[in-house]
Amino acid sequence: MTESLYDFEVEKIDGKVQSLNDYKGKVLLIVNTASKCGFTPQYEGLEELYKAFHDKGLEILAFPCNQFGNQEPGSAEEIQEFCNLTYRTTFPLFKKVDVNGDDAAPLYQFLKDRARGVLGSKSIKWNFTKFLVNQQGEVIKRYSSTTKPEDMRKDIESLLQKA
Repeated sequence: MTESLYDFEVEKIDGKVQSLNDYKGKVLLIVNTASKCGFTPQYEGLEELYKAFHDKGLEILAFPCNQFGNQEPGSAEEIQEFCNLTYRTTFPLFKKVDVNGDDAAPLYQFLKDRARGVLGSKSIKWNFTKFLVNQQGEVIKRYSSTTKPEDMRKDIESLLQKA
């Protein structure tokens, strides 16, 4: 079993492999995203957080997922184009993953083990579930899809001030 978040390697949307060890010392917000979801406008709020705090040590890692209502049916190119053109996102996008079930990405199994959902549930209920990770790679908090990015601002600022 993986001991640390930094042990994981993930595939970026362009197919290149990224070690999460490259993010050591950063505050991370890890989000499963979708282009055709009622929560998709959260991309705008995520980008605002990224612009406000990236220089202070925040990284937002977006993992498209098609497990909820087939709301992310596109190819990697279509997803990237949608994010760039519609929301002008500048934070990293990764390859489409499963977040639940037997084929769930190992990173998501790790996150769910460390931050349970409502009533201790491990499964992710919908798109735009967010995990906040501190500079030491510890999963601090899990936020539901309905939590708007701006509602996480204080938690992010608090972690960044501990740096």
